[in-house]
Amino acid sequence: MRFMGSKKNIENCKIVLRGYPFDGTASFKSGQRFAPADIRLNSEGIETYSPFFDIDIESDIDFFDAKDLSLPFGNTEKALEMIEEDAKKYFESGHILFGIGGEHLITLPLVKACHSVYPDLHLIHLDAHADLRDKYLGEKLSHATVMRRILDFLPTDRFHQFFIRSGTKEEFEFMRKNKTLKRNPENTVKLIGKKTPVYISIDMDVLDPSAFPGTGTPEPGGIDFNTLIDTLSRFKELNIVGIDFTELSPDIDNTVISTITACKIIRECMGVINGK
Repeated sequence: MRFMGSKKNIENCKIVLRGYPFDGTASFKSGQRFAPADIRLNSEGIETYSPFFDIDIESDIDFFDAKDLSLPFGNTEKALEMIEEDAKKYFESGHILFGIGGEHLITLPLVKACHSVYPDLHLIHLDAHADLRDKYLGEKLSHATVMRRILDFLPTDRFHQFFIRSGTKEEFEFMRKNKTLKRNPENTVKLIGKKTPVYISIDMDVLDPSAFPGTGTPEPGGIDFNTLIDTLSRFKELNIVGIDFTELSPDIDNTVISTITACKIIRECMGVINGK
C-alpha cells in the first residue's frame, strides 16, 4: 500500500494520514505508541487495490502521509494539547484527517479539534469497550474515560456506539438511558443525514481477539473483519470529515497479522471516503 515516502503535495490531497504515537494511560499492555511506524512499515505488504470498493488508492485517491507528531513522555495533558493543536490545522484546511494511534485517549483531542471546526459534528464509535467511565484509577483522562470526556462537550444525541460488549454496570446503564448504543447502521445514517459532518473512531479491539490479537485489552466475543468492513461501508454516504484507528499494540502480536489487518482497514476506509 505504500504509506511511506509519499511524493504528493499536501495541498492537492483530500486525505491526510497522521501518526499520534501516545500510550501514556495504557492500563494493561502498552506499546500502542509503536503502531504508526509499524503500520507504515507493513503497509508495503498490502495491495493498493480494494476489490470491495473497486478503488486503487495509488491512482484513485490523493492522500498525504504527514508522518508522526513527536510527543513528550510523562505529560498526558501536554501531549493532548499538542495533538489537538496539530489536528486542528488539518481540519481548518479542509482535509479529512486519518489519525493513527496510539491508545484511544488520542481520540479526545482529535474530536475536540474537529468539533471546533464542525460544531454540529456527530461521532460514531466502534469498540469493544464503552469507555464511558468518569474516572479510571482516579484519573479523568484515560483510554477508559475517553468517550465520557468527549460527552463533556458533545451532546449524547450526536454520539453513536456500535459493537460494545464490555463495561461497568454504570456504563451500560448510561448507554441505555441515553440510547447511545446502536444496532442498525442504516438507521444511524438516516438520523445523521448526508450533509452533517461525521467523525468515526475505530478501536481495533472491536474485532475479536482471534482476528486481532495485537491489542492491549483484548475482549472475546467480537466481530470479524468482514463484518467491520461491511458496517463501515454503510457509512459511505455520510459526510466523514475525520477518522481514527487506535489500540494496535504491534509487539503483542509477533505474527504481524494485527498490523496487516490495521493496514487493510485503513485502505478500506479510504474506499468508504471515496464512495461518497
